Amino acid sequence: MPETSGWTGRTPETHVIDFRAAERLLAARDPRGAVKLLDPVIAAHPENTAARLLRARAFFAAAQLRPAELEFTIVLEREPDNAFAHYALARTYERQSRPDQAKRHFRLAAALDPNPRYLEAARFDSQS
Repeated sequence: MPETSGWTGRTPETHVIDFRAAERLLAARDPRGAVKLLDPVIAAHPENTAARLLRARAFFAAAQLRPAELEFTIVLEREPDNAFAHYALARTYERQSRPDQAKRHFRLAAALDPNPRYLEAARFDSQS
C-alpha cells in the first residue's frame, strides 16, 4: 500500500491520459483546460519536453504570452533544433511587439526546416 502522506493518486498512466486529454482540449479550443491538465504532469515530469511544448502552445492560444515565451524557451534550451518551437516563439514575440527577436526565430525555424510557412515568415527576400 502506498504511503498516503503526499500521495496524490497520480501515476505515470494518469499523466499520459492527462497529456492526451490536454491535446484534445487544445484542439477543441480550450487552452486553459489544457494548461490545468498539464500543470501536474509537468510538476511530476519537469524534463518532459513534449508536455512543455504542449503547455506552451496552450499558453499561446490563451494569450498568456509571458508563460508561453518561458515554456518555448525551455523547450529550445533542450532541443535547439526544434523548428516548430522557434517558429512558435517567434509568433509569441511578434504578438508582444518584439519584431527583432521574432525575426531571429522565424529565420532559425526556416533554416532548420524549409516548411513554406516558416520560409514565408522568415522573409529572407526582404532587406530588413
